[in-house]
Amino acid sequence: MDALVAFFGGIQSLGVSVVMPIVLTIIGCAFGAGFGKSLKAGLTVGIGFIGLNLVINNLMGTDLAGAVTAMVTRFSLSLSVMDVGWPAASAIAMGSVVGTIIIPLGLLVNVVMLLTNTTQTADVDIWNYWHFAFTGAMVAIVLDNVMFGICAAIINEVIVLVIGDVTAPLVEPSLGLPGVSIPHGFSGAFAPIAYAFDRLIDKIPGLNKIDINVKSMQKKFGVFGEPVLLGLVIGLVIGLLAGYGFLPGTDADGNAVPSFLTTAVSMGAVMVLIPKMAALLMEGLLPISDAASAFIQKHFQNRGKIYIGLDSAVGCGHPVTLTLSLILVPFCIALAFILPGNKVMPLVDLAVIPYMFVLITPIVHENGFRGLIVGIIVLAVGMYIATDLSPLITTAAANVGFDMGGAAAISSICDGANPLTWLLVRGGAIGGGIGLAVLAAGAVALALWNRKRIIAEAKALHDAETADK
Repeated sequence: MDALVAFFGGIQSLGVSVVMPIVLTIIGCAFGAGFGKSLKAGLTVGIGFIGLNLVINNLMGTDLAGAVTAMVTRFSLSLSVMDVGWPAASAIAMGSVVGTIIIPLGLLVNVVMLLTNTTQTADVDIWNYWHFAFTGAMVAIVLDNVMFGICAAIINEVIVLVIGDVTAPLVEPSLGLPGVSIPHGFSGAFAPIAYAFDRLIDKIPGLNKIDINVKSMQKKFGVFGEPVLLGLVIGLVIGLLAGYGFLPGTDADGNAVPSFLTTAVSMGAVMVLIPKMAALLMEGLLPISDAASAFIQKHFQNRGKIYIGLDSAVGCGHPVTLTLSLILVPFCIALAFILPGNKVMPLVDLAVIPYMFVLITPIVHENGFRGLIVGIIVLAVGMYIATDLSPLITTAAANVGFDMGGAAAISSICDGANPLTWLLVRGGAIGGGIGLAVLAAGAVALALWNRKRIIAEAKALHDAETADK
């Protein structure tokens, strides 16, 4: 077991841009796409992830976070819990006991579900198994039992895989990702909430008629509706609120201060570059997806369609997702200070807001108004969740020796504000583990329901093909 954990730990440490080409090359060969085509597809996907990470981490994670920090200082804002961001959260999760075994365990659970027809998703995004480990680490602390933590991680994975299956038919046309699902521990958690509010708005006269179509707005306003100019305007507002001047300068401590024009152009670049990197990902995935579909149709008629499960980064380039995400950055900061009882200051993880919207966007059928309503609600609730989980996250950080930079308490938007994580942690702790058993039974029931749905879908597809012949 130690050797197995060390092996998968070594693979995981290579990073997503290296792991994905390896995994996709193997999968492509297994599905009969050929080594050359599979290798090229895998490398293209890896390069796409490098591009996405450069844009998100450098332009959003650095430029946007810097402007927000300046804004906080300028208006003398202060909250007691520091948002340390997803890189820190993932390091804490993977450094836990649950994290040491999550990759082989997660792969095993996925294979078992594929064999039992309880999922259609082959989740090759093993890096993001850290979301399941994060949940497990929190439960292990609350219940003081590592085995309970491992069970919670498995429950989390089962639920997320089913969400990936159910949302895939919406993801394909909306994001232009044929044969792809998004079984992402963070993005998937908001899908049920988006479904619920989309149905609720359908029943409210007046509101159900409002449809802000971002794509139509872009066409209507011509060049002024282009994503690059929209990003420019939003970045300009953020730069001005941060107190940046027309020309670069230095603050009282001698630190470099960029121009508000720098922030504006950076946000314009985000709106242009992320879709281009996402398109590169799609280009690489198509040969693998086509080979997988052909293989499944030939050998497993009762399996229905098989999806390749990927990081939600592949959907960050959608114009509605990007537009709403940038608009909600100042909203998120405002909410942090006006919500009574909130203690979390959102900083580093403002860059993950697009990931929150990846599944919300297709679920609300790209309606900007509904997306904005859902976004404000999940951010507001997320602040309270992040506040509630902050003592556990702080304890988990101390357990793995994470340097908190002098902060007394830490949290994050990803996964500290994750409603599914919160449900498993707080619900699982009820009755000293009885709640976890109930949630486990619910996950099994959900998987069995999914199996019934998959078989019915496969039968309908087979009958339609037979009728055509």
